[in-house]
Amino acid sequence: MPSNAWLTLVIVLPTLIGAQAGDADITSDFIVPDGVTPNADFFTFKGLKQALRGAPKDAPFKVTKASQAEFPALMGQSVSYAVLQFAPGGINPPHTHPRSAELLLVVQGCLQVGLVVSLLHVDSNNTLFTQVLRTGAMFVFPKGLVHFQANKDPRYPAVALSAFGSANAGTVSLPKTLFGSGIDEDVLAKSFKTDAETIDKLVSAATMG
Repeated sequence: MPSNAWLTLVIVLPTLIGAQAGDADITSDFIVPDGVTPNADFFTFKGLKQALRGAPKDAPFKVTKASQAEFPALMGQSVSYAVLQFAPGGINPPHTHPRSAELLLVVQGCLQVGLVVSLLHVDSNNTLFTQVLRTGAMFVFPKGLVHFQANKDPRYPAVALSAFGSANAGTVSLPKTLFGSGIDEDVLAKSFKTDAETIDKLVSAATMG
């Protein structure tokens, strides 16, 4: 894709992301769903165990979440977790989290990460920060900013833990939002200054993914 197409992609992001609201404050210590009696099991989540064991099965990339949808005790607590598994060569495509920053810790392997910052100075252009993270290294992605992770190692998997300051951080995938949302392909082709055949391939890939 031409470099000016990626620039266009970053410019249209504020429209895609929308309001960046965080979690609302609660007036009680925690929230219990109707019909549930809280006990130690209510405050316990065991769904990340398998995800910590290396490469995902049958996929180049897999995310396993512990958000309020999977772990109801997190409702109102403004925290959540996710485990990111990368097969050799696997990527987590450019995306944003509209309701929270993300603090990523590499626990296995090595990851290249990238972050697009647009407001360093009043007159700054969009700036890409990239870093190579090895086991034990951390990186923070501020709320609402475009970022990605990639395992460039052709032989070994990578695993990372992501902590969020929201029980439901949300994820806006740029490829799916732009090319899998039904926007007219002619509009996309003109916006990215490319041809309809290229856009058709991107739409097909986003729909399949």
